Amino acid sequence: MSTPRGFWRRPAVWLSVGYIAVVVLAALLAPWCAPFDPNEQFTEGLSVEGAPLSPGSHFWLGTDLLGRDLLSRLIYGARTSLLVGVAANGLAVVIGTLVGLCAGYLQGRLGGLLMRFTDLMMAFPALLLAITLAAIFQPSVWIVAMVIAMVNWVQIARVIYAETSTLGARDFVAVEKTLGAGPLRILAVHLLPHLVPTILVWSTLGISTTVLLEATLSFLGVGVQPPTASWGNIIFESQTYFTSAPWLVFFPGAAIVLLSLSFNLLGDAMRDALDPTLKGRS
Repeated sequence: MSTPRGFWRRPAVWLSVGYIAVVVLAALLAPWCAPFDPNEQFTEGLSVEGAPLSPGSHFWLGTDLLGRDLLSRLIYGARTSLLVGVAANGLAVVIGTLVGLCAGYLQGRLGGLLMRFTDLMMAFPALLLAITLAAIFQPSVWIVAMVIAMVNWVQIARVIYAETSTLGARDFVAVEKTLGAGPLRILAVHLLPHLVPTILVWSTLGISTTVLLEATLSFLGVGVQPPTASWGNIIFESQTYFTSAPWLVFFPGAAIVLLSLSFNLLGDAMRDALDPTLKGRS
């Protein structure tokens, strides 16, 4: 499946792909890119009064309240944020696609039951439900990813359900049934390929949501736990120094915003490229 040439003519796409590539490479090459161990506490990383150091020639982005190098923690934090974002969104997309596909094709009582369960999950505030689940389980990178997936699959399930219901009423599906094709063949061979563009778009847009939700949970203290670095818990640890050492909040906050914005812009561009009827709409 190819994308229209106009997709790559957008400056926003190049900027988004460029920033995402930089973050991914930094995360993958963290042991070689980071100037210091992210958990090493330097005695020279604090001022005489015990305050964090501002950005300088030795610590490029300054140090945190424990004298650790902020740049190194941001680079290693990218690993955590991307791992949680990609893993959680991937699991959410798989669950949502399966639920929406089955409900849209089967219809009837079983399809209705699946969608009523989806509506029930949508009725709960996602952040509140995520905080509750994260508080019940012992927080870790994989638990946080699972919790985020459990609250993020409902949106794509609704979209896939609507598209599957429409496709299921088309003539080619009726012809396949007449020829004796079973439900699994129809779902896998004839319906799923039509849904690939939608799945790709939601997979891209969903990473933005999961990165933000991971940062929120870590900031609230129920996400990834210190000393493991994540962009959210870096802000959580440094919030008391917001006025005296604003770089401790600004740099991780900017990294979160730029990564989320990049995935959003890339997802919007993919949506316009793969579905011309939505071009120009946001």
